[in-house]
Parts: sequence; structure tokens; C-alpha cells
Amino acid sequence: MSFYQNPLVERYSSKEINYIFSSRFKFTTWRKLWIRLAKAQKEQGLMITQEQIDEMEQNLENIDFEYIKQKEKELKHDVMAHVHGFAKVCLKAAPIIHLGVTSAFVGDNTDLIQMKEGLLLLRKKILAVIFQLKKFSLQYKDLPVLGYTHFQPAQLTTVGKRACLWVQEILLDLKELDFVIDSLAFRGVKGTTGTQASFMKLLKEDQQKIDKIDYQVSRESGFQKVFTITGQTYTRKLDNRVTNVLSSICQSASKFANDLRLLQNKKEMEEPFDKKQIGSSAMAYKRNPMRCERICSLARFVMGLTTTTAYTASTQWLERTLDDSANKRLSVQQSFLATDAILDIYRNVTANLVVYPKIIEKNIQQELPFMTTENILMKGVAEGGNRQELHEEIRQLSMQASKNIKEEGKKNNLMELIQQNKSFDFLDSQAMNNILDSKKYIGRSSELVDKFIKEEIDPVLKNFQEEDLTEVELKV
Repeated sequence: MSFYQNPLVERYSSKEINYIFSSRFKFTTWRKLWIRLAKAQKEQGLMITQEQIDEMEQNLENIDFEYIKQKEKELKHDVMAHVHGFAKVCLKAAPIIHLGVTSAFVGDNTDLIQMKEGLLLLRKKILAVIFQLKKFSLQYKDLPVLGYTHFQPAQLTTVGKRACLWVQEILLDLKELDFVIDSLAFRGVKGTTGTQASFMKLLKEDQQKIDKIDYQVSRESGFQKVFTITGQTYTRKLDNRVTNVLSSICQSASKFANDLRLLQNKKEMEEPFDKKQIGSSAMAYKRNPMRCERICSLARFVMGLTTTTAYTASTQWLERTLDDSANKRLSVQQSFLATDAILDIYRNVTANLVVYPKIIEKNIQQELPFMTTENILMKGVAEGGNRQELHEEIRQLSMQASKNIKEEGKKNNLMELIQQNKSFDFLDSQAMNNILDSKKYIGRSSELVDKFIKEEIDPVLKNFQEEDLTEVELKV
């Protein structure tokens, strides 16, 4: 029998992110948390033996998933099913597993560990994208290209300067991501409603010992910050904060992908296209931008999930309600898987971007004559001409050239018309070539690329090691 397969797992996301949100990672983390709890409780004087702790550690990976599945079906409680599963192989430790805590101790704390690990993985992938775009920006910082506003030809920029726009957006995401990572706090050891009442009884109301257990378990789980106040769960606003930063990353990736799709239509740049890749089942000549289209498609999915986590955060009743659980299993995890897939595609595309300088120059020359007219006007005045008269001549010739392009489908012949007009006899061939040099119209583009890289990109990449990253392998 064939069942539905999640395409995020089957087609898009990496092995690394899938492992972080896998059952194996999740449930071994539950057991690690129970072991850390037992160690901290033993240190604070509870009757727990080293033999019990050793037994738990020896059976960390010994998970009988089939037995636990049957217990959950019987008990209708996932955490208690796993308590029974752990106790089944830890007969000596069985009496002290899950002592004094509620299900959120393993559930919530594991969610936080998974989110932190996921964010750190995505951070590495973001740095890889920045690194690749930095190289690309430097390589093409001097190559003039038509700028577009409203997707209409505007003043020139350079290919490298435009790439810096893409970097700037993802740099903002990185800063936001770092803030979220730095502000992550652990739920810790809080009891059923966040009051630690069970520990007050276990530890004879010794509040210092309770704090030590709370902080020790949190630090050993990789967190320096611990929520002081919780209900039974950590606030679900944290989930929304995390999915919001994932959405922000996806917005930037989608902006890049949309830009490249437009440029591919202009034949100025394109994403990589494999030798045996088929663009269309009907039109054999097609080179569709499937990678960038996939980025945009997945990004739309992630951005939509932020609404789900916002609703969940806003509908948590008092100390807790369980209507978050099923939703969290979908929205948070799938946000990570889709963002991971997007960043892998982003890395793949930016590492293999194709640029066509001759097409870029051809497109420039189709528009550049109109852009040079102000310089021609200024030179004419410097040569003793009348500004208003020259302006009118240029206006009329521009209208004629525009008609030639739009109605006749011919190339822009404005420069030829100007050269044939006696009012512009001051323009010899050398002066005309000088005016038509596209590099004279890019402003400070090259210098701004250097400045941006030095001041904003290089400090971020200071400790980045490209070899630390696994090679990007797109599944399909």
C-alpha cells in the first residue's frame, strides 16, 4: 500500500535538518533530559544512585519504537509511552525516571533544543550564500548593466552592485537570526503549572537547590538563559518569533529568485542549467528557471505559516491548553524544513550563476542613447550652443528614435540622428564614443561594492569556513 509522502522530506530538505527533527533525535533528547534531570537531582541530595544513572546512559539509544507505539495506542499519551519504554530497559532506574516533572519537561525543552540546532544550521547556510554572493559581487563590480525601476529601464548600475542588494537583505536576516538565537531561553525544570511545587516537596522547600537543578539541566542542554516564568509550557510567542525570522529569510531568498527570473527573461543572467536538464516536455528549447521558481514557491509556504504560529500564540488558555500540540508538529518543523531547502537551492544557484555580458551590453546600447542626451546638451552649451534650442532638437530626435523602436521594431538610432543634425556638429566620432562609454554612467557602483564588502560583509564572514559546509545536492 502506498501512503502520502511529505515532499519537504522526500524532495527538498537536507539530511541534516531532517535528522534534527527526526524521531531518533527527538526521543534520544527526551532520554538525555531525563538523565540530566536525574544527575542534577542526585547532586542535590535526592535518593538516586550512580548505578541508576549509568543504566539510563547505557540505554540512551536502545529505543523499542514498536513497543512504545503500542503503549501510546493503549495509554493515549506519548510521553508516558516513552517513560514506559525507557523503564522497560532500565529496570533499576525505572522508579526515578521523569521524577517531579510534567510532559512539557521533555516536550518543550526538546522543541527548544531542536529549534536552536535548526537555527544554527540555517545560519551556516546563510553565511555560505553571503560568501558566494560576495565573490560574485567582486567579479562583476565593474560590469555596467541597465538598472530598472518599475521594471522599466533606468540609470545604469553594475551587476556586482545589484548583487549587493541581495546580500544586504540577507545580512539583515542574519542580524535578526542572531538576535533570536541569543535570546532563546530554556523552559527548564518548572513542574506542572510553572510553580515548581513538586520540587518544593521533593527538596523540602530548599529553593536554592531547585534553582541549581533548573540551571544545571538548562546549561547541560546548551542554554545559558532560562525562563524564570512559565506556565506548564514556555510561551508560544517564541515559536512565532522563530517562524517570523524564517519567514524573513525566505522573503529575501524569494526577492533574489524573482529578480533572477526577470533577468533570465532578459537573457542577461540565468540560474544553472544541467546538460541533460529538460525545460519543457513540449517545448524542447525551453530553459525554465525551475530552481528560482522552487525558491519562490517554498518561500510562499513558509511566509504563510507565520499566521499559524501567531494564532497558536494568541489562543493559549491560562497556564496551557493542548490545541497547540498538533499544530506545532506541522508548522514549526515544516518552516525549518522548507527554509533549509530554500537556502540549499539559493546556495546552488549563487555558486553557479551565469552572466551574459554581450546581451547586457546590447540591452544597454538600446537604451543608453536616451540617457546620454543630458551630457550631449551640456557639451553643446559648453561649445557655445543655446540650451533651449538644443533641448528641443534632442526632444524631437528622441521622439523619432522612439517611434523607430516601437513602431518599426528597429534598433535605437538616436545617436545617428544626432550626428546627422547640423546643430550637433561639435560632436566628432571621438566625442561620441566617449559619450557612449557605458562605464561613465555607473556612478560609484564599483567603489560602493568595495566599501560594502569591507564594512558589512567581511566582518560577518570573519570566522566563516567554506570547507565546513557539506556540498549542496539538490534531490530533483
